[in-house]
Amino acid sequence: MTTAMSDSFDLGEPPQPAKTDAPAYRVLARKYRPQTFSELIGQDAMVQTLGNAIKRDRLAHAFLMTGVRGVGKTSTARLIAKALNCIGPDGDGGPTIDPCGVCEPCRAIAEGRHIDVIEMDAASHTGVDDVREIIDASRYSAVTARFKIYIIDEVHMLSKNAFNALLKTLEEPPPHVKFLFATTEVNKVPVTVLSRCQRFDLRRISAEQLSKHFAWVSEQEGVVADSEALMLIARAAEGSARDGLSILDQAIAHAGLEGGGVTADAVRQMLGLSDRGAVRDLLTLILAGDGAAALASMRRQYDYGVDPLSVLRSLLETVHGITLTKVGTPADAAQPMEERAAREEWAASLGFPALHRLWQLFLKGHDEVAKAALPIEAAEMALLRAIYASTLPDPGELARQIASGATPAAAPTAPPPPTPPSGEAPPWNAGSAAKAPEPVATGPILPPTFEALVDLLDESGGLAIAARLRHGARIVSYAPPEFVLSGSRPVSADTLAELNTLLKTVTRTAWKVSIVDAPGQPTLREAQDAADAAVRQAILESPIMKAAVAAFPDAQLESWPGQRSNA
Repeated sequence: MTTAMSDSFDLGEPPQPAKTDAPAYRVLARKYRPQTFSELIGQDAMVQTLGNAIKRDRLAHAFLMTGVRGVGKTSTARLIAKALNCIGPDGDGGPTIDPCGVCEPCRAIAEGRHIDVIEMDAASHTGVDDVREIIDASRYSAVTARFKIYIIDEVHMLSKNAFNALLKTLEEPPPHVKFLFATTEVNKVPVTVLSRCQRFDLRRISAEQLSKHFAWVSEQEGVVADSEALMLIARAAEGSARDGLSILDQAIAHAGLEGGGVTADAVRQMLGLSDRGAVRDLLTLILAGDGAAALASMRRQYDYGVDPLSVLRSLLETVHGITLTKVGTPADAAQPMEERAAREEWAASLGFPALHRLWQLFLKGHDEVAKAALPIEAAEMALLRAIYASTLPDPGELARQIASGATPAAAPTAPPPPTPPSGEAPPWNAGSAAKAPEPVATGPILPPTFEALVDLLDESGGLAIAARLRHGARIVSYAPPEFVLSGSRPVSADTLAELNTLLKTVTRTAWKVSIVDAPGQPTLREAQDAADAAVRQAILESPIMKAAVAAFPDAQLESWPGQRSNA
């Protein structure tokens, strides 16, 4: 019986998990972390400075690396540690800007196990006790390395007392100690600490450099990636190599095992980016004033998963690119030919006023969408506002027409400019288009009255001169382009010179301004006050007002319709 029971419970050896020698997967951001200064992209100025300092033996005792996330601050600190402690393959080398990477110090530092290179995260070690440990340990010489190096990441997280405790050691450290600080918020580091460090501001990495780097990484990984897809990733990274590699890692996983590689469409779908072609089509519809089609295009992108804020950002980038093309900025070599051709055609057909107005409208729309509880609805309202702004007259031209006494003309129509692909649209705000006929002649502007002249100066930016003329000038005679002022109120020579210059600029003709010893007419302000007083008196003497005052003896007339401002 016992034997039977024993046999019945004899289940044999438990199954053992299959052993594998395959290493754990390392994300691209860690796998391709720079191991030499030559692999550190976008920081040539800092590498040159460090190389010269090492060659001339002019090494600072403390370095501070600052910059946005992912530009290589911590990697640079580790590279400096390797450069200072490298002994070469033969063991007889000294500090070098090109560490060998094969000696024991180089390998130990790269693997994070060197006893004399201590890394500390200031975000989790913020107190004065943590800094006191560093101060006490820094008194002892390095065990095996040439220098004992302390790498403190996110150093701005240290408390005020911790910074104060570190100051003395940081100013006069032992000769065998080097401090390497990294931070993304250098403004939070005390000035007393900054003054004791050699500071390096690591720049954002350009999209072109990132795209080339991602192409090299893709080649190393055996992945086929479109150049446009890599540029999209580089722009989404916003100057950060780590962010870009993380996005590339995600894009490779998104591509799957079908062998299709990383494509631009897949990256747009993954990141929720707006297609450049769709943005061009949308801008074409906006310029054409087709509200229904523009809203349908916006909804179509929204249904595809595109963030409305991304659409507004893309429209802003496009308007900015058109403006740069118009002023003659060289085109981006990495830009697709379709995009470049569309911007050149728009730049030829749109004037600067229209482009600036578009920029302001899209910028306001972007801010509204970012804060809106209903982003897609806010985006649609922003597009409609941009579309219907095309019917407004140009304010500058309208002011010049009114000042010259001409009747404001209707907005002229212009022949449709060369339109971008996938659209046939007339120009947005034809009145400000570069090829539209000018509604006003280019000759001199001669306002019919002195008051009209002062108003023109006010509207053209000469607020101070206009105010002085309105409050202090007594006109004797006015026959444009000449007028005579009374000398009853002195006018300085500087004011006259400034007035002549402004008149010539605004009216496009030279004026003759003279001063005579004559009383002259009342100033414009006095005339306005007298007119207001006459209207007020007429109202007070009206039967209705007299009846109201009789019924309410304490009543006073404060304002009335048509009253002018006293400003």
